[in-house]
Amino acid sequence: MTKYISYQGEPGAYSEIACREAVQDYEPLPCLTFEDAFEAFMSGKAELGMIATENSTAGRVADVYALMPKGNFYIIGEHFLPVKHHFLALQDAELPDIKYAHAHVQSLAQCKGWLRERGITPVTKLDNAGAAAELANVLKDKSVAAIASGLVGQMYNLKSLAIDIADKKNNTTRFLIMGREPKVPDVNAGPCMTTLLFRVRSVPAALYKALGGFATNGVNITKLESYLVDGRFTTAQFYIDVEGHPEQTAMRNALEELKFFAEELRILGTYPASPFRRENA
Repeated sequence: MTKYISYQGEPGAYSEIACREAVQDYEPLPCLTFEDAFEAFMSGKAELGMIATENSTAGRVADVYALMPKGNFYIIGEHFLPVKHHFLALQDAELPDIKYAHAHVQSLAQCKGWLRERGITPVTKLDNAGAAAELANVLKDKSVAAIASGLVGQMYNLKSLAIDIADKKNNTTRFLIMGREPKVPDVNAGPCMTTLLFRVRSVPAALYKALGGFATNGVNITKLESYLVDGRFTTAQFYIDVEGHPEQTAMRNALEELKFFAEELRILGTYPASPFRRENA
């Protein structure tokens, strides 16, 4: 029986490449939006989801962090994908012909300096692969290029006018692998990450007190995101990634202190830390 892993994008998208690298025994399932990708694995249409959360050049994927507090899911893994953008155009086009670049907002942000230097206007699309497909099959316009993977260029017979056009050459996207059930590794299995959601009241030093236990117990926080709750400015919800396993003494003590000062603490998942973290420390 075929097992599926959902992702946002069309065939050939970077998210599909991440799926095929990280979970080779699952068939990638393309979804139009991030909401659709979340719904696919939470409803059972897919067993897992591969969700892009942040990029080393352009920062967080805002749509995903808006969905995080709402979903009934667990994080079971992470994957880092180095991204080398191709500037794709029709076979008879040359770089001086290009006036517009079509791509997902994240990819446009990653390449904004390169585009600005060449006077090319960015145009936001839902997906990179979809932008390439539209260029090849619908627009057929020599003044338009799409930013996407080299695989997408091959799929749609587009020419790479330039390769690796991101403003920073170590351009990398982090993906989280999500499922309906937790899959917590053994505490002695190796380095782990733990992801948490919690609320604090909007009072002086609330966040300082809530996170103080991580500092005093030597637990490293690698990411912190905040959300306003229910459209009000009086209560905040926080997302954090920390290095460690809840069964380790330092993490256990830090979580106890967090529980004392925070509300509605939810562990989204404990999962193996990607080797990419050690290799690029």
